[in-house]
Amino acid sequence: MQQKKISANDKVRIALIGCGGMGSGDLRNELSIPGVELAACCDIYTGRLERAKEIWGNKILLTRDHREVLARPDIDAVLVATPDHWHSAITTEALKAGKHVYCQKPMVHTLDEGKPVIEAHKKSGKILQIGSQYASSLAFLKARDLFRGGAIGELNMVEAWLDRNSAIGAWQYSIPPDASPQTVDWDRFLGKAPKRPFEAMRLFRWRNYNDYGTGVAGDLFVHLFTGIHTVTGALGPTRVFATGGLRFWKDGRDAPDVMLSLVDYPKTDAHPAFTLSLKVNFVSGGVRESFGIRFVGSEGVMTPTMNSLTLSRTPRETEPGYTISTFPKDVQAQFLKEYRAKYPQSTPNADSIRPETTEVFNPPPSHNPHREHHVHFQNAIRTGKAHFEDGVFGFRTAGPALLCNLSYFEKRVVGWDPLNMNVV
Repeated sequence: MQQKKISANDKVRIALIGCGGMGSGDLRNELSIPGVELAACCDIYTGRLERAKEIWGNKILLTRDHREVLARPDIDAVLVATPDHWHSAITTEALKAGKHVYCQKPMVHTLDEGKPVIEAHKKSGKILQIGSQYASSLAFLKARDLFRGGAIGELNMVEAWLDRNSAIGAWQYSIPPDASPQTVDWDRFLGKAPKRPFEAMRLFRWRNYNDYGTGVAGDLFVHLFTGIHTVTGALGPTRVFATGGLRFWKDGRDAPDVMLSLVDYPKTDAHPAFTLSLKVNFVSGGVRESFGIRFVGSEGVMTPTMNSLTLSRTPRETEPGYTISTFPKDVQAQFLKEYRAKYPQSTPNADSIRPETTEVFNPPPSHNPHREHHVHFQNAIRTGKAHFEDGVFGFRTAGPALLCNLSYFEKRVVGWDPLNMNVV
């Protein structure tokens, strides 16, 4: 299906489905872009609809049923910021209804949802962009250019971590005192999840529960995978192992608060084989939040964050050195003769001192990767040229994250076919 482009002078009318913290932030970024207009807000908790009316006025559609939004012909695009277990269903329905979709990461709640979303996107002719903002950070895009230019030599390992040390960081979100079956459409929230009596905590702290969320892996590992794939061009790993546990937040959740994972990536034309280590800890000393990704290569180390990039390089030794003291004297002499023929001895001087360099790249202070990601979404709607974080990219980052959960809960190494996006 050919996408109908929207001219530069036309308004793009959007709707927000899921008016929680992330959705509200997405909406603010969208409305800061010229030419974007809010048409509707949807949430299963009436309090958030009342708040939307307080902020955006009562001329917009307010509903607890996302199908009302999708039925409106005057709505061009939707922002999907629901709990994870609704992402694929609403995204697929929206694409079939002819809407452009910005879906918060992870794109899917389970592995079997990935390919149907990709197929729906392909058939729709609409824009689908996944909401992991690392893909629009100038620091990561600069790291991609440096990596492709050979700045750190041959990659052999990546270390990534995103630790937190706060209650909110551990998903202890506030629960409104008026939450009840009267103010919440509980059955609609549950959706495909197991039926159970109303429990406000399960709704407002849904990330704690695997019925609705994807835990550490889907909330945070998927961001790290996005940054790593953006820089390296990787399609995904071949093998994943994860461990961890419920170490501190023993509050009824079934998602671990500590997770460690080792991930093997195969050699491709874009990069050599490398191993990735991932770590998230929700009680991490005195630091409020610690984030980083270290790309370790033969010639240097590159560490991008959302708003900066450090590149450190130390030239390799010109001689490998030797350990011959345990050889007989005549063998030592023979070794040294051959060694010096290959590596002639030179007299140290000032010019022979090896330079060590550290470069820091800082984007302009005005650069906001979150807003930039929404700018890319709007540009894609108007031009028809999609951002690279589409449905396929979104599944290639969500898939490995979900494999970490699979490995953790089944206590086994999981194989993955990164090209065909299947469990092996």
